[in-house]
Amino acid sequence: MKYTFLLLCSTASLVLAACKSHYTLGDVSRQRIVIDSRYDAHPDAQAAAFLAPYKQKVDSVMEPVLGEVARDMAAVRPESNLSNLLPDILVAMSDEYGEKPDFGIYNIGGIRAALVKGKVTYGDVLDVAPFENKICFITLTGEKVLELFSQIAKRGGECVSHGVELVISRDGKLLSARLHGKEIDPTASYRITTIDYVAQGNDGLTAFKSGTDLNSPKEDKNNSRYIIANYFQRMAAQGKVVDAQPEGRIVVKEE
Repeated sequence: MKYTFLLLCSTASLVLAACKSHYTLGDVSRQRIVIDSRYDAHPDAQAAAFLAPYKQKVDSVMEPVLGEVARDMAAVRPESNLSNLLPDILVAMSDEYGEKPDFGIYNIGGIRAALVKGKVTYGDVLDVAPFENKICFITLTGEKVLELFSQIAKRGGECVSHGVELVISRDGKLLSARLHGKEIDPTASYRITTIDYVAQGNDGLTAFKSGTDLNSPKEDKNNSRYIIANYFQRMAAQGKVVDAQPEGRIVVKEE
């Protein structure tokens, strides 16, 4: 097998060399094939039979209902219901880690789907948070918090938890910042919950690189999707429908 492989490689090299010598690219074309409901009218029975046991397994994982949302939710800048909900969830679930953060941050770029009013399944949560990002906790000085908020302003907004009040300009400048009704003290320390991807300074939030006292659990159970799923289950156990609305956490004004 070894010598056959070498012979094939040598032959392929000769063919490629010949092609390079005698042929030139004449044209490049493309075609867009839309895969939509038209293919549902005439399903391939053999393919359906082959996929059936796998579909059953996937559905058993994805379809369990975790809770309910009161309205359609999507994430947009500078502020939206879903971009408010996710950092609020990180803050709410921090008690399971013995933490009491001052506020939470989630990146809009990490939110990959919306939620539709009504029942929320595990599959819905997986669509929203498909990555291996995990909850973590980090401390920043007030000076670095102001730097962080300036970076959020530059990006036109990110996901910030309840209690954060930012006023930003249309060209991405931080005009004012308050936390739970108070000015940011540059000399104080603030505990923040976020996801490890953000805590590493990604998505332009480089102020996090100056953080201290990092608590960053590594087990899979700490993935953001499990944190979100657990929150929905906690709310459902209390008979609560999950809700969130824009409330002026990030306001865009003219300078």
